[in-house]
Amino acid sequence: MEKLLNNLKLLLQKDDRLVSEGELLKNKIIELALNLDRGLLKLLLSDKKMEKVFFDDIEGVLVFDKDRFVRFVSNKQFLPDSYTTFKNRIGLTIENEYLSRTKEVVLSWPYKDCVLEGGMTKEDQKRDEIFWNNILAPDEISRLLDPKVFTHAKKIDKNGSHGLDKFRTDENGNIKENLIIKGNNLLALYSLKERFASKVKLIYIDPPYNQEGSTFYNDSFKHSSWLVFMKNRLEIARALLCDEGSIWINIDDTEAHYLKVLCDEIFGRENFVANVVWQKKYSPQNDAKYFSDSHDHILVFAKRKENWKPNLLPRTKEMDARYKNPDNDPRGDWKTSDLSAKRITPKDIYEIVTPSGRKVMPPKGRSWAVSREKFQELLDDNRIWFGEDGNSIPQLKRFLSGVQEGIVPMTIWLYKEVGHNQEARQNLKRIFGGQAIFDTPKPERLLKRIIEIGTNTDDIILDFFAGSGTAGAVALQMKRQFIIVEQMEYTKSVTVERIKKVFSGENGGISKSVNWKGGGDFVFLELMKWNENFIEKIKKSKTKEDLKKLWEMMKKEAFLSYKVDIAVFDKNAKDFADLSIEDKKRFLLECLDKNHLYVNYSEIDDEDYEVSEEDKKLNREFYQT
Repeated sequence: MEKLLNNLKLLLQKDDRLVSEGELLKNKIIELALNLDRGLLKLLLSDKKMEKVFFDDIEGVLVFDKDRFVRFVSNKQFLPDSYTTFKNRIGLTIENEYLSRTKEVVLSWPYKDCVLEGGMTKEDQKRDEIFWNNILAPDEISRLLDPKVFTHAKKIDKNGSHGLDKFRTDENGNIKENLIIKGNNLLALYSLKERFASKVKLIYIDPPYNQEGSTFYNDSFKHSSWLVFMKNRLEIARALLCDEGSIWINIDDTEAHYLKVLCDEIFGRENFVANVVWQKKYSPQNDAKYFSDSHDHILVFAKRKENWKPNLLPRTKEMDARYKNPDNDPRGDWKTSDLSAKRITPKDIYEIVTPSGRKVMPPKGRSWAVSREKFQELLDDNRIWFGEDGNSIPQLKRFLSGVQEGIVPMTIWLYKEVGHNQEARQNLKRIFGGQAIFDTPKPERLLKRIIEIGTNTDDIILDFFAGSGTAGAVALQMKRQFIIVEQMEYTKSVTVERIKKVFSGENGGISKSVNWKGGGDFVFLELMKWNENFIEKIKKSKTKEDLKKLWEMMKKEAFLSYKVDIAVFDKNAKDFADLSIEDKKRFLLECLDKNHLYVNYSEIDDEDYEVSEEDKKLNREFYQT
């Protein structure tokens, strides 16, 4: 074994792409193997021992076993220190060139072309979910991303829940319902694509931050898993955006800079709009180890920047208060601006005589901003101000009635303007009778500003990390159509209930500022589970006996991985019985075929799934078949 490891290292060092500063890059080796890189295969075939170990002879044809190769390279005995240094865990490469050799930057990491189907919100990072996040290689995916069956449909308004016969649509057949979807957000997005591709005006997401200490991702590829997780979802998100649309991603310093590069790849670097910094805390955190973090980032990308037209923000009372009318000008309030310009134009350097008889010239190194003739026109129109004593240097009067109705958004948002996390927590506690629901919800005022800039009335807003439902609550109050997706169990008890609170018109937050009087409705849908049911039961199991019974049920009803041989499993039942509960759960989860988490729409008539006639009718309407 040791000799084989050493021989492989020596062989791989012959490929300059796999070496940096004399060390092999494990992540690059894995990436090339998964992509069946011709250069790597040729190198391996040049060594008879490697050919025998990593290639299968099938009727005279050599077939590369990439799974075996990746497992071997991933062995801790092979480059044991490769993940202790940053460069061997995440490489910055583009088209096989390193950062120092190119002006363009993309992220390259192990399993980049794979799919991480699991999902969770930040609020659940404290839970032990290491089993749930499974990375699937492209050749393992057959039906995972196919449209799914929706079930448990309900129309909910201020009068309660009602059955749903059909979706409300406009004259063009577009669905005009607010939607709350419970289920895996990746699979829900691919199902939404059937009716909402290129129709969403704004996407806002507050994804997991991947902070230190999180148990959300597996220990070996924690950072890489997060990148896979985000890449999968951002790719389909882009397909849902209309050409005039934009995506706003709330993130902290942990992954903000990697996420920016990832978004450059997916949305195009030319479509980057801004990195908004918002002040999420109103006071220092005195127990912080190094710095007290006071901000989050909001990365803004347009689908097509040339088509994206942001709205101006409304003027504030403070801005208008700067305008006065000391001379009782009939045109209304005004304020002054400098009449000189930062240039030296000889013809615009001339003497002005004030009403008091004082002769003035432009400040040294400057000219007047207007010609002598234009100045006289402004003077005759009472647009020049010499101060109340008539002796000051001339200034130009600018009237409030003549300024633009709004202001261009800036990239720094203070908590006084858009709220902070504590404000959001208190608002949720008030809504839910004093119960602390989430640690880091986002304030409604923050979402209000985003929606003001990026949308107009009746535009569609999508949030597929819905959490407590802030985006939906704000969108409803601002008369936008919303689609929000959440997978966790609290979807019904928190997300749905939060939106229902808006119906009364007493939700708080922004209701007064947007003149919200109450009303509205939404449709609740769930993705119809299959193997997902077993995943949930495995995670909730408390005893070994529970897991034993569950295995018997899985053999009859679940879709098991092609790798599972039930006869072999049963033959070694004693060994399974001796495993810890944690290892039993891990094993049973690995036995499930992840392509069958939910029921595919294409199999809606399969009697084994027992899809009701009501669900069949509604799904056929949704998918227009």
